[in-house]
Amino acid sequence: MVANTFRARVRAGMIEEIKSVARRHLATDGANLSLRAVARDLGMVSSAIYRYFPSRDDLLTALILEAYEALGDAVEAADAAADPADLRGRWHAVCRAARSWALAHPAEYALLYGSPVPGYAAPDTTVEPAQRPPVTLVGILRDGLAAGQLTPPPADELPEPVRADLAEIAAAYFPGLPEALLARGMAGWTQLFGLISFELFGRINRALPHRDEYFDHQTGLMADLIGLPH
Repeated sequence: MVANTFRARVRAGMIEEIKSVARRHLATDGANLSLRAVARDLGMVSSAIYRYFPSRDDLLTALILEAYEALGDAVEAADAAADPADLRGRWHAVCRAARSWALAHPAEYALLYGSPVPGYAAPDTTVEPAQRPPVTLVGILRDGLAAGQLTPPPADELPEPVRADLAEIAAAYFPGLPEALLARGMAGWTQLFGLISFELFGRINRALPHRDEYFDHQTGLMADLIGLPH
């Protein structure tokens, strides 16, 4: 029993070390990970690393899951720290937390929201962690609706096929949330990650030097669109 526990600790430590080296490779080489290169940096023969990660895709999945969980922790903590009744304050806090995490972890953000990795298909285990930021944002809308602070937009502003799609999403994840309000929340979500990606990938380097102010202005516009009260 003691020997098994010791071996488990050694294995867990080795897995963390492999992921740490792999994250360094993400920062320099992008998602083009090589298990051979990681093994070389660890002073291991390349065959030894397969005892911990059978393939490059297994290692990528581990890094993706870890990144999604870290981002989810950041946005949920920001929401929890804000005044529950201040919907707009919560919205800004969550948006800023997502941006701060991305700026502090650009390689991990690029792995999640950058170009797809050739030949890699994310498994179903990544779906739930990936939903944590949008679920947090839409949770603000649900709270506002329940408290009477939000008025749903008219349902007929949506094309019928889009309303049908959103009705399925609402039924599965957000029961009782009007489709038109969900559509505006999703617009805010896509705008948020578009803003972060443009900043992180250098699309606004010269045009907008006052990035903090620009970010808050843009997320404020999304809050206006959704109807979050001042």
